[in-house]
Amino acid sequence: MHVVERQSRLQHAWHTLRWLVHTPWPVLALDMLRANLAGALFTFAFLRFGLPEQTSVSLSEISGVGQLIFVIYLVLAGCVSAYATIRLSLPVLVWHRRRSRPDNEAARRRALRLPLLLMLVHGGLWVVGGVVFSLLSLSQSGRTAIVVALGSFVGALVTSVLGYMQSEKVLRPITVAAMANNPEAATAPSVTQRIILFWVVSVAAPLAVIIALVVGQKAGIIDTDAEGLQRPILWMAGAALVFGSIGVVRVVSAIADPIKQLTLAQHEVREGNLDTAVRIYDGSDLGLLQAGFNEMVADVRERQELRNLFGRYVGEDVARRAIESGTELGGEERYVGVLFVDIVGSTRLAVNLPPREVVDLLNEFFRVVVDVVGRHGGFVNKFQGDAALAIFGAPLDQEDFAGQALAAARILRQELDTALGDTDVGIGVSAGKAIAGHIGSQQRFEYTVIGDPVNEAARLTDLAKYEPSRVLGSARAVYLASATEAAHWDIGEGIELRGRGIETRLARPNYAIGV
Repeated sequence: MHVVERQSRLQHAWHTLRWLVHTPWPVLALDMLRANLAGALFTFAFLRFGLPEQTSVSLSEISGVGQLIFVIYLVLAGCVSAYATIRLSLPVLVWHRRRSRPDNEAARRRALRLPLLLMLVHGGLWVVGGVVFSLLSLSQSGRTAIVVALGSFVGALVTSVLGYMQSEKVLRPITVAAMANNPEAATAPSVTQRIILFWVVSVAAPLAVIIALVVGQKAGIIDTDAEGLQRPILWMAGAALVFGSIGVVRVVSAIADPIKQLTLAQHEVREGNLDTAVRIYDGSDLGLLQAGFNEMVADVRERQELRNLFGRYVGEDVARRAIESGTELGGEERYVGVLFVDIVGSTRLAVNLPPREVVDLLNEFFRVVVDVVGRHGGFVNKFQGDAALAIFGAPLDQEDFAGQALAAARILRQELDTALGDTDVGIGVSAGKAIAGHIGSQQRFEYTVIGDPVNEAARLTDLAKYEPSRVLGSARAVYLASATEAAHWDIGEGIELRGRGIETRLARPNYAIGV
């Protein structure tokens, strides 16, 4: 029974190791091994060359028993390190590989803290090793024990810093997934803390050792002369230069990569690509900056969509003016041109045609109206069932508002004939003084034009349905138009339109002159 259980555990361990080979764990383990080797080399070099010759420690000075214990501890520390790395990273790797399953909040939090946990594990192993070897060195002298403890501390510091930098870089894809929904949950050191940490390791610590060597020699604590200090001072200066260069490259890369990413994304947004998003892979305030950029672009995208939708409902000019100058209830007197167009016999069309065909017909009708009115500088203010009201000269000033309205009416009749075939329309055009502005309440209002030109254009549209050209304008609109456009219209008889009480002289387009 015990043999079967042992075989089952071995098979499970072998299966786990095979699975780990296809995850980031091998790269992570290799980087942690490199960090420990760098720390070990730095420690041995420090003990041998970073101290005065009378104080330095060489491997030959360590007893055979001490060397045996040293080797045994290295093997044990390697096994503990591998086991701890697997135990800490396995839940994270499983969660990252199977993200389609229900989310695991514990694994997500572990993923964000994994670089720090690995740093603590390896730093702790170095501290334990330093304590063990310092105690062994007491048999030789207290000075040797202090030197070994100092060297172990230096090695722990180097290993921890390098290990943290390497693991953070390897685990970036996992960090992206862990920070996807809650970037604020990250606990990585900030940019300021990172810079201070690397300054302490690469600049402050070597300078502090150099100062301690000089002060110790002056005070008689270190038994050597000024010439004996040259080697450790040169070694510490060289180590500071090398390690400082490595640290600066790492820190600059860790800061510059997200900034470069944000710069490229900003360029995409400036070019109009509002679907741009950056990957959040840094657990510091840089990650919050990445998340903030994504939120900002999402807000800009939403506002742009609302602006486009707003512009489709009220017209681009109205939307632009509302965004630039705000919206207030009330209006202003303006001289405007008004064009009203209505389909003849729309009730009959609704009875004789299927609803889908009626909708397609209306969409084609409105498409042509919007296109022609837009080409002449106006905007369609309202769609009213099978009719449309277009305004020229509001909300933006237009020099020849009446002429543009009349020209749009003439061309609109021709293009609707081509687009709608047998479907007939009536078009009326007027011009004059009206009130243009936002009408309604604070909760719901619209931009519109109210006044006699609007009423007159509506009445002319009803009358135009019985005209051969299906287009009628008012003489007032022709008089307000430019001479070039007025030449295309013939002034005719006067008539009292329903509900106005005054005479309106009619104007008809002269298509014989041409467009």
